Amino acid sequence: MTQPDELPDPNGQVSDAYSGNWVDHYAPAWSRPYLRLSRADRPIGTWLLLLPCWWGLLLASGQSGRFGLYDLWIAVGCALGAWLMRGAGCTWNDITDRNFDGQVERTKSRPIPSGQVSVRGAVIWMGLQALISLGILLTFNTAAILMGFIAIIPVLVYPFAKRFTWWPQVFLGIAFNWGALLAWVAHTGRLEWPAVALYLAGISWTLFYDTIYAHQDKDDDAMIGVKSTARLFGARTRQWLSFFMILTLVMLSMAIIQAMGARNAIAMTVALGGAWVMGWHLAWQLRVLDIDNPDICLRLFRANRNTGLIPVLFLAVSLLL
Repeated sequence: MTQPDELPDPNGQVSDAYSGNWVDHYAPAWSRPYLRLSRADRPIGTWLLLLPCWWGLLLASGQSGRFGLYDLWIAVGCALGAWLMRGAGCTWNDITDRNFDGQVERTKSRPIPSGQVSVRGAVIWMGLQALISLGILLTFNTAAILMGFIAIIPVLVYPFAKRFTWWPQVFLGIAFNWGALLAWVAHTGRLEWPAVALYLAGISWTLFYDTIYAHQDKDDDAMIGVKSTARLFGARTRQWLSFFMILTLVMLSMAIIQAMGARNAIAMTVALGGAWVMGWHLAWQLRVLDIDNPDICLRLFRANRNTGLIPVLFLAVSLLL
């Protein structure tokens, strides 16, 4: 817990930012508090928001057998949108959690509780990011635009979930993996069952990595009454994570088989190899996990960028077959 006489880092750096990150070393001084608010100094969240988008786009392309210039724009647009909407979502999260963050050791250095950014300034910054994201969304087809507007609902709800449920990670998964549905619809123009299975795989994966992440704060969370799956599972975390790992791989495999099985068996087999290798990466995380070591929990959480890139690589290769 933070003591009243503790002061924030005079340089404004956030405690769990990457060492040597570009925000704290190269960004103009006036922009740093706002970029920190968007977690630009901690890019893992952008990756975790983006990768399901690329899963959805590549799997939809695998089903149709085509990947054109418009699909390339979808991939780029999703990357830009993930950076912007992750920033807007984190800003919203910090606005709603400003009274909690000042009481947690890991989050007390964030821009709002440390006094770097006012709530009014944060609201303006959030709106600017959301507005630019809207401009990108409007370049997609009508169905994808509708999916984008629906996505706002779980984003707004998520920061409050830890106050009324032990499963806030489910709400994070609903929000963070929506891009799998949106990118699929942007390619196909309609929502189909393989996309739903892929979405469920992403939610299960989020439960895996964000439970690990939540173990960093479980002591502070218990003192201030914040709920999480880390606190709920406790000593049984490893068993629950094993279940989420299996569920992720089953749903991902189902999505691949449903999407690609009738078109190209060889390409489907390669894509399924991505699910298999992803499973090995998740199993490695389980082997080295120590839920009482915050440094290991943070390292494993960040390792999920590579976990999510594995299916991207295999799906991309399968498009060449």
